[in-house]
Amino acid sequence: MKRIARFEKVSKSQFSRDFLDTFGREEKAACEAAYEMAEVPKRATSGSAGYDFITPVPICLKPGDSVKIPTGIRVSMEEGWVLQIYPRSGLGFKYRLQMNNTVGIVDSDYYHSENEGHIFIKITNDSREGKELRLEAGSGFAQGIFMEFGITEDDDAAAVRNGGFGSTGV
Repeated sequence: MKRIARFEKVSKSQFSRDFLDTFGREEKAACEAAYEMAEVPKRATSGSAGYDFITPVPICLKPGDSVKIPTGIRVSMEEGWVLQIYPRSGLGFKYRLQMNNTVGIVDSDYYHSENEGHIFIKITNDSREGKELRLEAGSGFAQGIFMEFGITEDDDAAAVRNGGFGSTGV
């Protein structure tokens, strides 16, 4: 297998800005605990394709509810690779847990963005059976899989990324 990437925590100051922007200024104490809880994704077994992302905060989602989770994680990867993020399959099966953008895409140049390449994951409980999703802080909720990709022979993209969702103008 190719070793093409390295997960890291974002700085405490970056995490604090993003966490407080997401959950509100009154959550300062929770912010400290969440940063300490954040850990780099790991594979569960040697045959696993996915790196498990944990939630640094407790999550409770009623059917139809969504939450944007600041993971506290960034990833440095070789050019020509992308990190694709999906819900953990068991949660998708039991709760119809969905990614709000279907599949999360983390490009290699996102690492150099002003926000340190902080990976956010927005999920929705799409349960059709009225099931409430409850996750303790430290629980796996998403998985990231590295995929190699190609480009066209006449590709001439030269723009530089700065940001995440919608930052390339699309």
